[in-house]
Amino acid sequence: MAGEPVVSTMSVIPADVETDKQPPMTVPLRHFVVGLGFLLAAAVVSVLDPLGAVPGQASLAHRHLLLAGWVCVTIAGAMTQFVPVWSGTTLHSERLARLQLWLLTAGLVGFVVGLLFGLYDVLPVFGGLLLAGFWTLAYNVGRTLFGTRPWDVTERHFAVALGFFLVVTTFGLLLAVGYTRPVLDGLPFDRSGLRTAHATLAVFGVVLTTVFGALYQLGTMFTQSELHGVDAPLKRVEAVGYPLGVVVLAGGRLFGTPAVARVGGLLVVAGLFAFGVVLARRLVESTVEWNPMLRRYAVAAVAMLSWAVLTTPAWLADPTAPSALFGAPSAASLLLFGVVGFVVLGTLYHVVPFIVWVDRYSDLLGLADVPMIDDLYDGRLARVDFVAILSGTALLVATEALSLGSAPTLLGGSLWLVGVVTFVVNVASVIRRHSPEALLPSRLSEALGLRDGDDEAATDAAE
Repeated sequence: MAGEPVVSTMSVIPADVETDKQPPMTVPLRHFVVGLGFLLAAAVVSVLDPLGAVPGQASLAHRHLLLAGWVCVTIAGAMTQFVPVWSGTTLHSERLARLQLWLLTAGLVGFVVGLLFGLYDVLPVFGGLLLAGFWTLAYNVGRTLFGTRPWDVTERHFAVALGFFLVVTTFGLLLAVGYTRPVLDGLPFDRSGLRTAHATLAVFGVVLTTVFGALYQLGTMFTQSELHGVDAPLKRVEAVGYPLGVVVLAGGRLFGTPAVARVGGLLVVAGLFAFGVVLARRLVESTVEWNPMLRRYAVAAVAMLSWAVLTTPAWLADPTAPSALFGAPSAASLLLFGVVGFVVLGTLYHVVPFIVWVDRYSDLLGLADVPMIDDLYDGRLARVDFVAILSGTALLVATEALSLGSAPTLLGGSLWLVGVVTFVVNVASVIRRHSPEALLPSRLSEALGLRDGDDEAATDAAE
């Protein structure tokens, strides 16, 4: 154990969350580990693609590995874990939570292989597995949320995000089938409109709506600050205007109507900027010592505000332009890596140790010296991956903005890969050192003796 005895539960775990409501730790941790595998694969593809070493539709495969794989599988694990905790209820079905991971993993692996090797006939099959996995998530978490009323701001965001999951996966399956069959004949939109609407709802709908909902809780909880003053009207702008803007923007892009898309786009920009201000204010007013989580949230807050400033003129001009899919042509990497990437990285730096700590050490609190949550990972490795990923992201953003060519892109991707590998090693070591049985089936871990004498093993690990 590296530290003094803990004298306050607040120093290791927030007092107002009901950890006894969480499902077994194996459920979210397996999601997170699978998500990290997809993150590594996405980073490798991003490095090899500029060298021409990745076959087929490498860019599309990279985006699916990064967003559907790392981000959305992580979201699936996080929702499954923290909706019961935040809402003070029990998960509707642990069995469905396990099933969704198998469906998502098999579906995405097969889908990416099909994209890379031109096996378009298999895309509807694996796209169907992905749809089944995300619909299982939506049903399971939706049933869990349905029993908790009234909803707070986080629960409302999660409910909206689950609705976006249903539409995004339906559009995705139509696109997958469209590789081999003319499924859009007679419909009032074409494949290009469907593709851009799918991407819009995936990034701005599913991912960012979930991010905002989670950060309303995490941003206040882990800065030990409260929303006040201008935060209240900014919160209303985001909570009402942002999801409406996503729907209108996606609709305008689907049907190819720039005027409609422009209205939606401005609502999206306003909502994202408003939330960026709220998050920045929470960080400025933080009353706790900064840690890897908060440092990464700070990068995300700056990236949100910068993205909104850069994107406003681009979407005023033409929000349906292919180059403006994720904002200004110079701001796509800022959104995907600077905002989404750093929020998920920062959250995992707390969530994984948090889950392990609660499972392993919470029962020993007051009976033995136990580590704090931030003691479970290596602070030096956290600094290394922060510098590498921040530098890589800055290079990718600069390359995109200034059209610097392939060499800076390759260097930025390489730095990202170094940072990602370091991050994965650090987070995985938390599980390996403090709860190695977490990823094994319960009977196997019992047979190996990993679940015998938990209190004694936990005490030994803490010392």
